[in-house]
Amino acid sequence: MADIVSGRVADAFSVLGPRHRGRPGHLVVFDPHAATMIALTPSGPVPLEPLGDGVFAGDLGRRRKYRLQGSDGARQWEFDDPYRFGPLLGDIDLHLIAEGTHRQLWQALGAHPRTHDGVAGVHFAVWAPNARRVSVVGPFNAWDGRRAVMRRRGAGVWEIFLPGLVPGEPYKYEILPQHGAPVLKADPLATRTEVPPATASIIPAPQAHRWHDGAWMAERAGRNRREAPISIYEAHLGSWRHRDGRALTYREAALELVDYAHDMGFTHLELMPLAEYPFGGSWGYQPTGMYAPTSRFGSPDDLRALIDAAHQKGIGVLMDWVPAHFPTDAHGLATFDGTHLYEHSDPREGFHPDWNTLIYNLGRREVKNYLTANALYWLKGFHLDGLRVDAVASMLYRDYSRAQDQWIPNKDGGRENHESIAFLQEMNVLAYGEGPQGLMTVAEESTAWPGVTRPVHDGGLGFGFKWNMGWMNDTLRYIEHDPIHRRHHHDLMTFGLVYGFSENYILPISHDEVVHGKGAMLEKMPGSPAEKLANLRAYYGFMWGHPGKKLLFMGCEIAQGREWNHDRELDWGLLDDPAHAGLQRLVRDLNTLYRAHPALHVLDADPAGFQWIDREARAESVFSWLRLGGAGQPPVAVACNFTPVERRWTLGLPQAGRWREVLNTDAALYGGGNRGNLGAVEALPGAHQGQPFAAQIVLPPLSTLFLTPEVSR
Repeated sequence: MADIVSGRVADAFSVLGPRHRGRPGHLVVFDPHAATMIALTPSGPVPLEPLGDGVFAGDLGRRRKYRLQGSDGARQWEFDDPYRFGPLLGDIDLHLIAEGTHRQLWQALGAHPRTHDGVAGVHFAVWAPNARRVSVVGPFNAWDGRRAVMRRRGAGVWEIFLPGLVPGEPYKYEILPQHGAPVLKADPLATRTEVPPATASIIPAPQAHRWHDGAWMAERAGRNRREAPISIYEAHLGSWRHRDGRALTYREAALELVDYAHDMGFTHLELMPLAEYPFGGSWGYQPTGMYAPTSRFGSPDDLRALIDAAHQKGIGVLMDWVPAHFPTDAHGLATFDGTHLYEHSDPREGFHPDWNTLIYNLGRREVKNYLTANALYWLKGFHLDGLRVDAVASMLYRDYSRAQDQWIPNKDGGRENHESIAFLQEMNVLAYGEGPQGLMTVAEESTAWPGVTRPVHDGGLGFGFKWNMGWMNDTLRYIEHDPIHRRHHHDLMTFGLVYGFSENYILPISHDEVVHGKGAMLEKMPGSPAEKLANLRAYYGFMWGHPGKKLLFMGCEIAQGREWNHDRELDWGLLDDPAHAGLQRLVRDLNTLYRAHPALHVLDADPAGFQWIDREARAESVFSWLRLGGAGQPPVAVACNFTPVERRWTLGLPQAGRWREVLNTDAALYGGGNRGNLGAVEALPGAHQGQPFAAQIVLPPLSTLFLTPEVSR
């Protein structure tokens, strides 16, 4: 009795309920608020003897069905005894959890409303193998860890069915470690949470959303192939647009953000991390609730409505996913059961010095399963079209951002993290093999790790695409130079083509480039205000003409003048200025051009899709090339002038005749000087720059031109 009252009982089901110490029918109940307790049976009430401190006992004989009635003298209450219900998890679930191969882990663990033995309630299950005791606590039991002590099962799992609970109730697990005081932890498999800064998990309601994206799902395999036009709008839901001083909800974004992305011609949205995170300043990159969409913007069904709306508009949705690290918040995964359960115990393996976060122990099969199942959860349960995996480089190297004496070599004495590599490979195999058809995975990998987008069976990591961080860094370094000095840095713009087809690349201008003192994209540009805009227009033209899928962070399309701030909305008022509205129109037209011309996308990852016209015009800071498609698909010629000097230029071309100027970033409707070629040029015989024909063109100052042969009718 003392262990019950003190909360030190380890095996509650052997002490409480109708099977006290193996004696069928002998009932023991604990309710510290009750002065009296009666067992209500079909054959009549059975008063229970008070043993002190809220413990009651009595003999039910052969009566197996009963409810309890407690009273404190002023009021009385009825409830079902959770200790009369048997376990719900089957042997197969426990086996798969122990093996680390449970592909639908979220259906076994976590909180699930259901009916058990004809009684409605909620089933809870959690993995905490080293705990002495685990309890479910919430307002339903006054957050008292003595009252809903869970049943220990195999595989380190604890479970209990609590009758009478309903969706919407907050809860946590109170975990008593082998040594020390109890701690309160959020559910690692919770699918709903309180709105931060509150940290409790929420009993979820069954999914009510009915999908209407059948047409998209049937055709999305073609939309996500490396041959498809993929132009991604990266958005942070908390700061894209505000209403009445707050961020948009998921359902508001389903209207406004989706319509905006569609109007702008983007093919995909990429949402910064939405798995629940306690600290807004982490932008979602320090998650604690990997299975719970952040409650800041609504419910899981609200998020489904957003994704559904995007699909109905023909827009795919990616989400940033963070398996590389997690924060040290007390309610999270850190020392979850009193031990280093999810993280490495040695800080040389288990702590990120850059982010002050913990690192998953991916060598532990249960932890790896927790994350691989999580990837499937998002892809299956939310119809996501893909996951962009954050900070892959930090996972691949044991010495990532560490001093020589602050890391542990692998078993072969090297720096490669074999466990993380195996995890990433398994995640990709499962995503492409067991996830819905037609999805993609994307790696943010900032080094030259070989084979990031090579299939696992060929020794690669198995991602569908990789962010081209080298291209981004080099080209931004170039464009930040004053045009007079760009001739000395010419190779920064051409070097990306040396390795440009070694992976399936996405060209990213992401949130990371417009924070932490790096300046907004507009502010990176040199010159007067007008020259800054012209530089940016020319750069975007270069980007859209370059091999590789496109990604642009929100605000960059309106030439936001200041760094992104996660606490405030974008500076939409800039669009009252025709110059900023013009740049927005340019991005819209670049997307339209990119989608309309197969030569600009079908061979993005194939060297056959690219040919230099002239890469050596260093003194003039001019670049020109051809984009090539499949048989019968017209080529597109791209020419860039990164100086403020108008040039009369001879451009080599592969075929004779009239070439239309299909886009000119200096056009007046984009805010430019409206200099150019009056809509077309004529390619005449005469070999030039390795091409059999040539055209005399005008290259406006700080501009990019797109030309394509006119199709005869």
